[in-house]
Amino acid sequence: MSSNDKSGVLHVYDGIEEMDNHLPRWWLFILWATLIFGFGYWYYYHVTGMGPGSLEVYKAEAAEAARLAASNKPVSDDTLLALMQDSQSVDLGKAQFQQQCASCHGQKGEGLIGPNLTDTFWLHGGKPVAIHKTVSEGVVTKGMPAWERTLGAERVRAIVAYVLTLKNTNVAGKAPQGEPEQ
Repeated sequence: MSSNDKSGVLHVYDGIEEMDNHLPRWWLFILWATLIFGFGYWYYYHVTGMGPGSLEVYKAEAAEAARLAASNKPVSDDTLLALMQDSQSVDLGKAQFQQQCASCHGQKGEGLIGPNLTDTFWLHGGKPVAIHKTVSEGVVTKGMPAWERTLGAERVRAIVAYVLTLKNTNVAGKAPQGEPEQ
């Protein structure tokens, strides 16, 4: 071995010459950053147990999948009436109603541009499934948008649950329109 260059040492073996150069600084930076990250990851997840483990993540994802599967039940009068009894769904529906529907139907469902939702008269049917169809598919000829594409099935069901709580409360507002519910 002989020193031929200031940057490294020259090695000769079987007639092959190679220099023993220092590693580039960017490569060393990546190496040390990876080692520090690995140590921090190990300490956070395995030593302190502060981060969620694989089993906890799996259980959370399974619970979310089960909740989504439960919310994708077919719409029927019974499922919508049951949803009307769930205060969490009704509260979500009220919040969505205030954001999306109140500009046409009023803050209390009394009717402004859109019909009064608190009386016994309904333009497109007053049964829970008929109300769901009207909210989810809309009525283009009357200016009612199809909300299911925008809000999703869960929020539409929540809005229907809230509208069902307004039904037959007879808040003073727009004159009755449509046919009385049978």
